[in-house]
Amino acid sequence: MAAVLCVGLTTLDVTQRVDVFPEPGHKVRSLDAVLSPGGPAANAARAVAALGGSSSLLTALGADALGEFVRASLAPVVVTAVPGTTPVSMVVVRDGDGERTVVSRNASVPVTAPDLDGLLDGVDVVLVDGHHDGLVLPVARAANALGLPVVLDAGSWKPVLDHLLPLVDVAACASGFERSEAEVHSYGVPLVIRTHGAAPVTWSRDGSTGEQPVPAVEVKDTNGAGDVWHGAYAYALASGADPVAAIGFASEAAAVRVAAVGDWVERLARWQDSRSSSRSC
Repeated sequence: MAAVLCVGLTTLDVTQRVDVFPEPGHKVRSLDAVLSPGGPAANAARAVAALGGSSSLLTALGADALGEFVRASLAPVVVTAVPGTTPVSMVVVRDGDGERTVVSRNASVPVTAPDLDGLLDGVDVVLVDGHHDGLVLPVARAANALGLPVVLDAGSWKPVLDHLLPLVDVAACASGFERSEAEVHSYGVPLVIRTHGAAPVTWSRDGSTGEQPVPAVEVKDTNGAGDVWHGAYAYALASGADPVAAIGFASEAAAVRVAAVGDWVERLARWQDSRSSSRSC
């Protein structure tokens, strides 16, 4: 079974669907409201588990009701949580096109990595998101020492990346990531990938470049789509896929996410089951 360790941010997401985003000083009635785990690392870990992988998560959670709710909701992901806070993200999704707006506290309290003995046992790929410097750096160094691939979810530039990028094998960047591919390669990263929403995903490696189209779907909810992309990419890599070929699988999984309203984890699991059934026929 492909095994992925995800390291970084976990949040509690409060998600509401609306017909229109409210203007300043106005109120709107929501169509639905959902509490769920969120954050780049946690969503990626949930995606890995939904795809049938062995999924583990190293993060920080508060020792309170919020932290307990998030931990329980992450099953079957194996969670190792150091003491910290449980950030709350307020997410508003526009029903007509799935566009979302997010207000989040993110990681605000410095944390220290636990004893890493045994944490990487059986792990095939490590995925880090750049949050929680005290977790991502020690784990990336340990993964390097063991020869494990390290994948970076590069959503936005963070100071820790000056130290983290030299430890990374694949940097998967969002369209708005503030550094060019050449700048990322200059840190020694072999493969740089950039997603562009509904436009083709681009990549560069060893002087070669290319792009891969993404599936066309009716978009219902874009929240966490990038996180699912990264989790699916790490899962494909852990399953033995070529690092460039894994881009297509990740984009297909992200398309399942953006087409889903409600429990995207269950929908992703059903999609993977249907793929497995088709291959066995």
